[in-house]
Amino acid sequence: MSYDALLVVSFGGPEGPDDVMPFLRNVLRGRDVPEDRVVEVARQYDRFGGVSPLNGHNRALIAAIEADLASHGPALPVYWGNRNWHPMLADTVAAMAEDGVRRALAFVTSAYGGYSGCRQYLEDIEAARSAVGAAAPVIDKLRLYFNHPGFVEPLADQLRAARADAGPDSPVLFSAHSVPVSAAKSSPYEEQLRTTARLVAARAGVAESDWQLVFQSRSGSPSVPWLEPDVRDALAALAPDHDAVVVAPIGFTSDHMEVRFDLDTQAAETARQLGLRMVRAGTPGTDPRFVEMVRQLVSERLGPERPGSERLSAGGAVWPDRCPPGCCPAPARRPARPVGSGT
Repeated sequence: MSYDALLVVSFGGPEGPDDVMPFLRNVLRGRDVPEDRVVEVARQYDRFGGVSPLNGHNRALIAAIEADLASHGPALPVYWGNRNWHPMLADTVAAMAEDGVRRALAFVTSAYGGYSGCRQYLEDIEAARSAVGAAAPVIDKLRLYFNHPGFVEPLADQLRAARADAGPDSPVLFSAHSVPVSAAKSSPYEEQLRTTARLVAARAGVAESDWQLVFQSRSGSPSVPWLEPDVRDALAALAPDHDAVVVAPIGFTSDHMEVRFDLDTQAAETARQLGLRMVRAGTPGTDPRFVEMVRQLVSERLGPERPGSERLSAGGAVWPDRCPPGCCPAPARRPARPVGSGT
């Protein structure tokens, strides 16, 4: 099948103090969130001048993708649309239609399945297409890449470097965004995270007994069970027996707000209070292997005649191009997620 554009789709984030509250209103639209909670989250952005790192990371990633496609092909223009802040997805789809794009592939900055990480992006893409109307291009989302070598190998190198800093026997906490347990049961999210953790740990030389999967950034009613343990609780459990720990945010593709605040600020402060040295591993960002992965995912969708179209996996089955019908249903009541998410 032929395509004439690539669309990068992400969460979006504010780029100045005046953007913060409008951005939060977009994220929380339709959700019953107390105003004091909204103000509390806004203060998190104030610590960073009202700027989320996410849009800057995406600009750098898109520039790298454009350069990679220009060097190796396929020669596709790259567009960018966000779910919650400018450039808004509907505006971008409208621009694509005006440029004559008829069929595009979408790369989403979320590696895992689940409602928030996959299906909601599909819904938002279709909502944007509906807003544009009959001229809107067909947009096919690229497959999940949680076990693609271009995602796993940069994470493993980052973990290896962080563990060398912390100490060769330091335990590793693989961190990802928590979700309600009910949502986890109806999606492949947790299973895919554990697959990534095993693959990354094996490549970085971390024994299975030396790592665990933990979660961060939970929100919503305390009465609703979410995936645990929380990263800060896990730090407290490790402190009596260890001097240092590595936290590796495998749930994220870049060092955006949920890494910078939830880990580098909150979790790091918890570690200091516990007398525990915390070393945080990096994310793929614009690692050349991650950029190449995007090109490879595009090539595999163009068909077997395209060079580099092999369906690669670092371990385990390659996820299908289209998710099974009915997977990852929307929760009946969607609790507010912490904003600044890069999923």
